[in-house]
Amino acid sequence: MRVKQLHIVITIIGITLSVFACKKTSVTFSNTTDAGYLKRPDYFPAPHYLHTTNVFSKQGFELGRKLFFDPVLSINNSISCASCHKQEYAFADGGEILSKGIDGRTGRRHTPSIFNMAWNTSFMWDGGVNHLEVMPLAPLTNPNEMGETISHIVYKLNRHNEYPSLFKEVFHRDSIDDQQMFWALAQYMSNLVSSDSKYDKVLTNRDKFTAEEQQGYNLYKANCAACHKEPLFTDYSFQNNGLDVVYTADSGRYRITTNNDDWGKFKVPTLRNAAVTYPYMHDGRFATLDDVLKHYSDGILASPTLSSLLIKNGKPGLALTKSEQQLIITFLKTLTDSTFLHNTNLAEHTK
Repeated sequence: MRVKQLHIVITIIGITLSVFACKKTSVTFSNTTDAGYLKRPDYFPAPHYLHTTNVFSKQGFELGRKLFFDPVLSINNSISCASCHKQEYAFADGGEILSKGIDGRTGRRHTPSIFNMAWNTSFMWDGGVNHLEVMPLAPLTNPNEMGETISHIVYKLNRHNEYPSLFKEVFHRDSIDDQQMFWALAQYMSNLVSSDSKYDKVLTNRDKFTAEEQQGYNLYKANCAACHKEPLFTDYSFQNNGLDVVYTADSGRYRITTNNDDWGKFKVPTLRNAAVTYPYMHDGRFATLDDVLKHYSDGILASPTLSSLLIKNGKPGLALTKSEQQLIITFLKTLTDSTFLHNTNLAEHTK
């Protein structure tokens, strides 16, 4: 089954979609069951993406991992998926404001992190892709990102000195097609699971918050949890968080739905690993968490589609004091999953 035969709606309307070392090569799948489904903490919800048709295997994960780090997927073999999605930054772009593509080209938006992807119901800042198996299509074919065509990638993979045998071992077909490529990438990406931060340890009685972290947690629950819902710290909704006056900047979700109510709305990102996924917002305008909290406190701009959750006492903004902002940041740092950031099972293959 080819991409054009996939019964999945991909709505990309007049937009440039932004997306996108270690020594151990074997993989221990502590985050999967024997049946190949994601193993998750008891307090995680059921994942949206399941390995049904795309049957999970260790070999499939390894193949997806190899592809993710291989620049063969770009038109001039110069960048890989991992060029913009770096593990030490929770698979975000490590300080880059906008995504960087082939030949130094610049994308339209900030590169989002990619972990806990199996729980996502849509992808990209505006939700322009609605299935994990097809999500890579956007960055692979975007002229400002990897600039390739799917047919040419498949051509290169079939003539590669390693990939034909690796794909046959996983999918048992005589030649590589686009479906197999997307399946392999999905097997890897769906297993980028972050669930071992200090917050998780506290939740499972393996650690305790400090007094400041607990105060920050209480403030988070009072001011942030409506959109950044535990335990994934996002509700995957699209919200206008008051960055700009609507109709004068990036229209966000409107580019996909053409619904006027969606002007200036962007996908709510997870707060997990927020301390290492800087800069922030769809355009990377905020360099630090201090900048982010200051915006939510007194920088929100009113507009017709502004989220009602960001209006207090009839005025836009959460009106947090500087000390409250710092306490929330102290809590957010407990969401950093160092185990995930340094897990060699997720890192690049070594020769």
